[in-house]
Amino acid sequence: QVQLVESGGGLVQPGGSLRLSCAASGNIGSINHVAWYRQAPGKEREFIADIKKGGDTYTVEAMKGRFTISRSDATNVVYLQVNSLKPEDTAVYVCWAGTAWRNYWGQGTQITVSS
Repeated sequence: QVQLVESGGGLVQPGGSLRLSCAASGNIGSINHVAWYRQAPGKEREFIADIKKGGDTYTVEAMKGRFTISRSDATNVVYLQVNSLKPEDTAVYVCWAGTAWRNYWGQGTQITVSS
């Protein structure tokens, strides 16, 4: 079993930045990769970026430059740095972890971008 807990969301003005955290616990060694998704009201869940067990990362082209995924192996936390936030970035940001047997989802953390 793997547990994922996100944090770091909040209300931010346009142009602001946030760093989201996804803390993993449980059978950490079974995780092959971790990803961040987001879901805005009335829209489908959207993939943002992922980081593989070996450290390779991938970010959707449209989000490169503003969204950066990283990881702390010491604390088992995957981060998503989000810069230059726009109102259209308002969404619930959710962490996902994949193992050889199943997928795990966190509860999400809300980012609201508004002046």
